[in-house]
Amino acid sequence: MCPARILVADDHEIVRHGLRALIQEHPQWELVAEATDGRDAVDKTSELKPDIAIVDITMPSLNGLEAAKQMLKLNPPTKILIFTMHDSELAMRKAVNAGARGYVLKADAGRDIVRAVQALLNGQTFFTQKAAQIILDEFTGKRPSTPEGYPQALTAKEREILQLLVEGKTIKQVVALLGMATKAVETYRTDLMRKFSCNSASELVRYAVRNRLVQA
Repeated sequence: MCPARILVADDHEIVRHGLRALIQEHPQWELVAEATDGRDAVDKTSELKPDIAIVDITMPSLNGLEAAKQMLKLNPPTKILIFTMHDSELAMRKAVNAGARGYVLKADAGRDIVRAVQALLNGQTFFTQKAAQIILDEFTGKRPSTPEGYPQALTAKEREILQLLVEGKTIKQVVALLGMATKAVETYRTDLMRKFSCNSASELVRYAVRNRLVQA
């Protein structure tokens, strides 16, 4: 049997080192790539088609949740395991909506990460108790799938551009990263400002961070 092929995406070297060492302890697993940002993770998933992708939420260029959506679009068989410090209900809900099959907190890595990877490889899911309860409540109708007062929905492209703006990227840098025309990026920014009633680009960024429209 071929080893399970795993990709690790996290912008912190110490985290990648820890996961690398853990994977190397299991001869039935193979670390096929490491990614340092969301866009890198998407590109490597497209190229290498890993069985499992262990993905942090907060990463530069493209946050882990948006990266997960794109990774699954490019290679649906890849199973996404979110590995994060975020234990908020909103983050867990977003992870589930992004298609994640597992959600493990970094604080629980020693206890849960191996069990989580094995569960996903066996075709199962693995979520923290809190995340599992959210999924159950939404499935049974006890909790609305979208919380009251949730900000207006963003398209994938709007969220991608907004993420880069929140990271401090200029229009020129966004154009270079996304391969879009300058006018198109400017139009997206203007539409976002209009959607959230912001009078300037800096106000839009503050609004996005305050309302957690993207992962800052």
